Amino acid sequence: MTAASNDRFAAPRPMPKPGIMDIHAYVGGKSKVEGVAHPVKLSSNENILGSSEKAKEAYRNAVDRLHIYPDGKANILRAAVAERYKLEPERLTFGDGSDEIFALLCQVYLEPGDNIVQGEHGFAAYAIGARACQGEVRMAKEVNHRVDIDEVVKCVDERTRLVFIANPANPTGTWLTGEEIRALHAGLPPSVILVLDGAYAEFCSDPRFEDGLELARTAENVIVTRTFSKIHGLAALRVGWGYAPEHIIAPIERIRPPFNTSIPAQEAAVAALFDDDFQDRSRALVEQWRPWLAQQLGGLGLEVTPSAANFVLVSFPTTPGKTAPEAEAFLASKGYLVRAVGNYNLPNAIRITIGLEEQNRAVVELLSQFMGR
Repeated sequence: MTAASNDRFAAPRPMPKPGIMDIHAYVGGKSKVEGVAHPVKLSSNENILGSSEKAKEAYRNAVDRLHIYPDGKANILRAAVAERYKLEPERLTFGDGSDEIFALLCQVYLEPGDNIVQGEHGFAAYAIGARACQGEVRMAKEVNHRVDIDEVVKCVDERTRLVFIANPANPTGTWLTGEEIRALHAGLPPSVILVLDGAYAEFCSDPRFEDGLELARTAENVIVTRTFSKIHGLAALRVGWGYAPEHIIAPIERIRPPFNTSIPAQEAAVAALFDDDFQDRSRALVEQWRPWLAQQLGGLGLEVTPSAANFVLVSFPTTPGKTAPEAEAFLASKGYLVRAVGNYNLPNAIRITIGLEEQNRAVVELLSQFMGR
């Protein structure tokens, strides 16, 4: 028994293992503000169009089976994803959102003292999963809020087990080309797993973008994850999936909770997956208003990071009265909730989800007032 475990055994009350209480708990985007009954929520990158009507119908049709355990293998959803993306069903795993898959990967591959590598502004869930396993988190320096392949590779050593890359990235919206992803993979040891988080993949239409599925099909050390929370508008149902070689999927399945996706969630996800009209409308709205929002905010003297996701990252001056925290508070006071990203090492920026036309125009008008005060 180690000295640390001796201390915990002799403690007057149960004690968590070392490092747990040092983790900064995940904080989601604000959903309410004092004094505003029905604020416009542009803080969590949710689908502003809501959910597919077909998905809602499938959800309602599942109501008489709420007393039944779901299929632990999610076979109807497994078959649907395999069909939609032309994938081998045995190489899929399903999670309570893709967040759960990140945590499971850390549980499978990290021992105390091992490390993960991610961009310096990478999604918080990666680091939480690693630190919960007493792993080290290495932040690779980014250039212009964009993952730098060379910096990532520099952080890798003999204790690196996982490299997490969101493509497009959250909260920056920046992305790597297929060529860059393949170059990054080529620079990693074969023992290191490259995790490609594609939560926002459907919003990137540049022909140089690749979703990574073909790389995961042919490589021994790549997993691609996707979610139904964004373009499919099913954030409340928490459904995500991962595709990887069977030797990566098999150990995940050994520890995955047996009923982690519900019957209503599975069936709504299947319906959403094949609702092309809803997906097309969701994508079209973002492609119309994302460049408009960037141009309008740029015209106010603000720096907008080029985005391939359903949000924009906006950087503010450090001049008192015009800072990002003050801008967030001003918008909230007017009933518009956006996301402060100081916890992502971006203290001078806010993230704004692309909204409906009237919401986007209102945000620009309000920030024009804010900058002109």
